[in-house]
Amino acid sequence: MTQIRHRVTEKSDKVPFDKYSLYKKAVQSPDGDVEFLERAYRELKKAKPKILREDFCGTFALSTEWVKLRPGYLAIGVDIDPEPMEYGRQHYASKLKPEQVKRLTLREQNVLEPGLPLADISVALNFSYFCFKQRSLIKKYFENVYRSLRPEGVFFCDVFGGSQCYDAIEDKNPMKGFVYYWDQVNFDPVSNEALFHIHFRVGRKKTERVFTYDWRLWSIPELREILAEVGFKKTHIYWEGTTRAGYGNGIFTH
Repeated sequence: MTQIRHRVTEKSDKVPFDKYSLYKKAVQSPDGDVEFLERAYRELKKAKPKILREDFCGTFALSTEWVKLRPGYLAIGVDIDPEPMEYGRQHYASKLKPEQVKRLTLREQNVLEPGLPLADISVALNFSYFCFKQRSLIKKYFENVYRSLRPEGVFFCDVFGGSQCYDAIEDKNPMKGFVYYWDQVNFDPVSNEALFHIHFRVGRKKTERVFTYDWRLWSIPELREILAEVGFKKTHIYWEGTTRAGYGNGIFTH
């Protein structure tokens, strides 16, 4: 099973086109995410987490923020694709203190393979596990996650949905120094499969299909059923609020 891979794109004639930097600025907030993960874990378990495993880690930006969050925190990044991991080594891990680097482990591994490293917190963010279109595959991944959690472990994954996800639309989002486009190409109501692209415009040049995602859109009830089947005793929903413009505001309520 091939997991999400990112397209290599051309560079601008004048300014280097850094797709991973643009991606982080457009859709990630790892510094805020690690604070949320720590806070939610403490609320649920009345204990302090130590080891975080970031599945589908890509450039492992979240893992680097985790080791910076508290002394003694350990992070493990797991991904099948060496390209973004090498980017993370050059641009994120290189900026860590030597002591923090010692607490960061990277593994080039398919998350469907047995033997995922043990963790207090396991995360699958940015809807990465949607690449598993068959129920048997996503169940196999969840089984691996369940086996790899320590006794008081918690698994965090994000989900998106809503009526707009079924429409072919292209959202244009002006950011500082560039424009980010989220392009929903199609949706098949029979299979729940959908195709998405991320485009970026830097200056006058728009680079199409910088990232492509061929996913199945899993619903919350489906995911809760599968998680229960593999052994998870409880599932909790954290719902993100929205701004006046209709975008996520980063505030989650339980």
